[in-house]
Amino acid sequence: MRAFRSLAGVSAALALLAAGCGSTAHVASQTTAAAPAKPTCAFPAAWQSLANHIGAAVYCPGWLPDPLTSQIRGPWNNINSVSKDRSYLESFIWQDTDSPALGGELHVILRGYPGRTKIPSCPTGAFNSDPKPCFAQPRGHVHLNGIDATIDTVNQGADEWHVALVWHLKGSLYTLSEHLAPPVDNYDRLMTYLRHELRSLVLIKPTRST
Repeated sequence: MRAFRSLAGVSAALALLAAGCGSTAHVASQTTAAAPAKPTCAFPAAWQSLANHIGAAVYCPGWLPDPLTSQIRGPWNNINSVSKDRSYLESFIWQDTDSPALGGELHVILRGYPGRTKIPSCPTGAFNSDPKPCFAQPRGHVHLNGIDATIDTVNQGADEWHVALVWHLKGSLYTLSEHLAPPVDNYDRLMTYLRHELRSLVLIKPTRST
């Protein structure tokens, strides 16, 4: 009888140990599954070249709405511009050429202003007259990917009719904007796209200056 009790005690202890191990494994599995995927830059070489060229960090989008890709000098990159002050503009656009009457367009713009935090001015009239802030009328914030971005809804220049996310990093200004137009002509849906794009951004630092 004493031997039976001893065996029963050992069995119970083993059962508790097994249950404990199972719980730990389950928690570890849950923790692993909950970890967000690290964003990656699909075309890092060109974005690294841009960072090296301006001597400042740039943001490469890991995701853009289909069919757009973030390939600089690729089929959707209609503007690849660097100014004398080292500010840059990368524009990616798709337009509906099969049914132009619908006016479908996907247009995403990324900008960076190294060593500058003030919102730049954009001309709104003829002969570069009547300058206004390029990004204005804030409508809240988005906190993602370590970025605290202001949502600006009245923008000028290439970003006109876009909703823009504007933020600062170490004394520099960065923006990400997208056109509010078909097939993304709903503000809430556009913000879903912008949040996904912001979450996917990869910061690329210069490795050398050219």
